[in-house]
Amino acid sequence: MDRMSFLSFLLLCLTSVANGNKANKHKPWIETEYQGIVMENDNTVLLNPPLFALDKDAPLHYAGEICGFRVHNGPTGSSSVQFEAVVLDRSTGEGLVRSKEPLDCESQREHSFTIQAYDCGEGPDGANSKKSHKATVHVRVNDVNEFSPVFVERRYEASVPEGRLFDRIVRVEALDADCSPQYSQICFYDIITPSVPFVIDNDGNIKNTEPLDSKRQRVHTFWVTAFDCGKNRAQADAQVVITVKPSCKPGWIGWSKRVEYTPGSGSIPLFPSLHLETCEETVWNIQATVELQTGHIGKGCDRDSYSDRSVRRLCGAVRGEVDLLPPPSPAANWTSALPTLPSSDSSLVFSFNGSTHVAVVPDSVAAAVSGDHFTLQLWMRRGGINTQPPTNQARGNRREEETIVCSTVKNDDSFSHYSLSVHGCRLSLFYWPDVSAARPVKFLWKLEQVCDSEWHHLSLSVQFPSVTLYVDGVTFDPALIHDNGVIPNPAPRQRLVIGACWETEDKQKDILNNTIPEGKDTGKYVGGYRGLLSGVTVRPGSVEPHSVVECLYACREGLDFGDLETLGSGMKVHVNPSQSVLVLEGDDIESFNRAVQQVTYRNSLRFATPGVRPLKLTTSLRCFNEESCLTLRQLEGYLVVLQPDAPQISLSGVGPHLARPAPEFEGPRGVPLFPELRIVCSLSHAVNTAAQGMEGGALMSDAVAHTLDGCEVQPLGEELNPEREELLVDMDALRERGLEIINTTAYIAITGAESISVYEDVLRSVRYRLAKGSARFERRFRLSCSEMNGRYTSNELTLEVNFLHSLDSLYHPSHLLASQQQFLHPSHHSGELSGHTLPNPHRNSVVPGAATVIIMVCVGFLVVMVIMGVFRIRSIHRRGEGARGGSKEDSGQWDDSALTIIVNPMESYESRMGISADTEGEGEEDEEVVESPDNANDDQRIIIKKEGRDGNPRRY
Repeated sequence: MDRMSFLSFLLLCLTSVANGNKANKHKPWIETEYQGIVMENDNTVLLNPPLFALDKDAPLHYAGEICGFRVHNGPTGSSSVQFEAVVLDRSTGEGLVRSKEPLDCESQREHSFTIQAYDCGEGPDGANSKKSHKATVHVRVNDVNEFSPVFVERRYEASVPEGRLFDRIVRVEALDADCSPQYSQICFYDIITPSVPFVIDNDGNIKNTEPLDSKRQRVHTFWVTAFDCGKNRAQADAQVVITVKPSCKPGWIGWSKRVEYTPGSGSIPLFPSLHLETCEETVWNIQATVELQTGHIGKGCDRDSYSDRSVRRLCGAVRGEVDLLPPPSPAANWTSALPTLPSSDSSLVFSFNGSTHVAVVPDSVAAAVSGDHFTLQLWMRRGGINTQPPTNQARGNRREEETIVCSTVKNDDSFSHYSLSVHGCRLSLFYWPDVSAARPVKFLWKLEQVCDSEWHHLSLSVQFPSVTLYVDGVTFDPALIHDNGVIPNPAPRQRLVIGACWETEDKQKDILNNTIPEGKDTGKYVGGYRGLLSGVTVRPGSVEPHSVVECLYACREGLDFGDLETLGSGMKVHVNPSQSVLVLEGDDIESFNRAVQQVTYRNSLRFATPGVRPLKLTTSLRCFNEESCLTLRQLEGYLVVLQPDAPQISLSGVGPHLARPAPEFEGPRGVPLFPELRIVCSLSHAVNTAAQGMEGGALMSDAVAHTLDGCEVQPLGEELNPEREELLVDMDALRERGLEIINTTAYIAITGAESISVYEDVLRSVRYRLAKGSARFERRFRLSCSEMNGRYTSNELTLEVNFLHSLDSLYHPSHLLASQQQFLHPSHHSGELSGHTLPNPHRNSVVPGAATVIIMVCVGFLVVMVIMGVFRIRSIHRRGEGARGGSKEDSGQWDDSALTIIVNPMESYESRMGISADTEGEGEEDEEVVESPDNANDDQRIIIKKEGRDGNPRRY
């Protein structure tokens, strides 16, 4: 029995041991990830979800209980040292994660590690315990507002000009050491100093609330503080000091709205004291544009005032140009239908409307400009006045090319064709060396001058295949040269058209063997030009050199830069071809100011065109801070070219009378009218005499070497009768000097720019000739000269020509003829004929006087007058001899061998010249005047002259 009991107990123990090994069957279970929060300066971590470990072996003792948690290293391998996990309830598996020491958010805000739970095993000793999987734990340290804001600087300073409101003067900044946005951000700033004219925004920007006045308060000092979003105030406040500078207005200082220029001064600075004030604003680029407006002065700017022909001569241009638009006249009637406009430089301007205004040059003129070497020159202004588009121009349609010149000329055995056209801002030359060929060449230029509605001069030199274009004296190369391909041939007929181009109705059908059948030349004008033209000329042969073209048409006035060598580093200067726009660019204000003061105006003309030239200065600045960069307004002024000192052209050396025997005027060469002419040109200018101790002012006249461009000899009264009289000029001398002459019955005009000495020589050679038997008694002429295309004129010199007629053709008293030579000795009449140019007389005596009829009537009275005079003089002589008493007897004898009786023809001239009869001679007692009682008022006088005792003749 006992044995059986023991065996049963042993079996029960073995069964219990076997069942105990199978009690801890499951591993503990926890979540895979936990999010934890721990407050800064605390160690308890609040997990989400809470930390609980479950075991399916529960409720078994040990096997179903959680004995602990193990913390493992996170991804960084360092966070596990700072944390631990403890079991709060073994049966429920509740746990707690905590830091081993307080955490600092500022040093590390987030932590990550893994945690693992394990059960109690199978017994108290924890044998055969099981572990759960590893779960990740993320712990974030919540910030505590433990720090206060701290300003970056303890003192802030700024300077501002007075009188302005600024968006920002200075910016203060404070920082907070807290780690969270809630406590590390500065929520607002505050000015703690009361009653200051400043405000501060939440970003720390300080601005003024009213314009500051440096006179009222030069320095403003105040304090500001900062608050973080946790309402912690800054540990220390910051001081702000703002200095108010006296008024500073950014812009140009020293601008003079009016600038005066005295002609002949050369170049003058426009802005001698101008400088730019930026009020300490930092700029890195400055650009200034100076614009001089001269479009209203002549044709775009001030040029030589001489005529085109005179300017060509002065510049040494090759002669031989043909004027395609001459002034309307009977010989040049193809321009009579074109409307003309006045021009400030006396040139003729023709207007074209693009439809009805066309000039067809006659074939006789067009034939003179044939060949493939020629120079075409013209003044052009697009648009013009009162020009209307053609009626067939529909809205939206592309406008066709406008043809300026269209020419088809006949060469030796072929025809060549060219046309000059404008289209938009493009200028094109269409050249066809041979119209029988099918591939013309087109030269194309893209120019702003073509479409700016201003006057420009174009000079096109063609030496095919080379073409050179000058615009206002500046060379431009073609932008494009291309073969136009196969196009219809022009009509092989010589035709030169200005303002359009002729197009036949059926080019190919009517043209046979390169000729147009008679009566088939029908068509229309196409490509009408709209604008103004002047001075259109063509010269065949060699082209003009560049220097000549520049001399002819370059502007004589414009903007310039004084000395490029003084230009500072980084400075750039650009001047446009017409010198009306000058651009300065630089980055340094001081260098820029010096450069602006070097901008000059030049005018090389001695007699510049007076008037106002508007002047503009535009400035643009680029700053590092584009928002606060300065903006300068455009400055406007004007340049006044003063009236130049007018030259005084004085004609002298010619008496008011020229007396010559009539036969001299009837000779083959006639008589020179102005043999001793003198021309003097002087300039009068004011002189300050106050410095010399004199009151008032004075005018000084300086003789200058000058150039005349025209003189005119005009008969006064009736015009010249070509059958009886004419004025002769040495044509060879004129051609040699390049002068031109217009010889009409109303005047003779000699034109062309030449020196005064040349004009003196030419005018001295002007002769007056009469036909046989056509002598009159007087003829008056007027001489005047001018320069600068008639701008300045001389005094008018009037000459009266007297024809001295011989008495031989009228009446021949023997006693008169016997004494003619004695009376006309030159020593007797140098005083009587004062004011007359009288040469030595010839064999026969000459008598200037009244009309021939009056002389014939008066001759009848001469005998009576002579007899009465002889008796009266004898009686006077006897009375004088008796009074003297002691005189010899022979001294009273009358010696009538030297008696001369003559009509005094110069009586009327002496009275006009203011010469008194009392001053006519010496020894008045030897001269007696016997007047006829019947003709007391007659202009004739009888002069009785005898020789003195010494045998020398005396003058009466």
